[in-house]
Amino acid sequence: MRIVEKAPAKINLGLDTPYMHDDGLPEWNMVMASVDLADYVEIKTDGSGLITVESDSVFIPNDQRNLAYQAALLITKQYHINDGIQIKITKHIPIAAGLGGGSSDAAAVLRGLNKLYQIKLTNRQLAELGLKVDSDVPYCIYSQTARVTGRGEIIEVMPKLPSMWVVIVKPRISVSTPKILQEIDYQNLIHPDIEKLLFFTKNGDLNGITANMGNVLEAISGKRYPEIIDIKNRLISFGADGSQMSGTGPTVFAVCHKYSRAKRILNSIRGFCNEAYLVRPL
Repeated sequence: MRIVEKAPAKINLGLDTPYMHDDGLPEWNMVMASVDLADYVEIKTDGSGLITVESDSVFIPNDQRNLAYQAALLITKQYHINDGIQIKITKHIPIAAGLGGGSSDAAAVLRGLNKLYQIKLTNRQLAELGLKVDSDVPYCIYSQTARVTGRGEIIEVMPKLPSMWVVIVKPRISVSTPKILQEIDYQNLIHPDIEKLLFFTKNGDLNGITANMGNVLEAISGKRYPEIIDIKNRLISFGADGSQMSGTGPTVFAVCHKYSRAKRILNSIRGFCNEAYLVRPL
């Protein structure tokens, strides 16, 4: 049996963490969207009884450290699947970028195995499983504009975003998510107004969305990696309607109403950073 699943990148239009749970994990309050920059995950079954992962990128692990491997192991153990699982990942999403590439690959494996073996899990059930792999996996199961709360497992799907173009810029640095999360000082965070962002997102008001985007972790990552703030300022100076860091970074994105402006911004920012993409929300 064989199946190919698309694994889209995600961006955070809004990211807040109101508090930390007793187990040390953050409570999230986020507005997330997926874009048409995606990996492709091919899943084949065989009789080996082994899980194998290969990729066209030398920068991701092909063993149990890989989130796609962990997803396959989780579902095969849970549902007593003894077949061998071959996973081949064709990478397009930048690695360690704050775009959820590894989590989206893992979500693709969960969706794919659910279909191949006709397990008939709902997206909500897959999201609950995915949380055992990584906090972004539940959202990536859906890969639709959504509010994400809890530890990442509570997904409220929202209407399609209004027409927009997104310029994604990945500087040549990698950010450790655990290290950034360890630096959160909950007493001194400046929280974005997620409720206001939700209002404009649900009503398809692009001006309201861009005016109310916010990422509570941007100041932390930006202090450690000044390149993040530099890119954001450049994108705004080039004419972006809104710009901010995605996830824990280092990727920064710009939102534009018009394609012509987004294209000009893309061409301008490539003079400072080669790894830049022009995409649209799904």
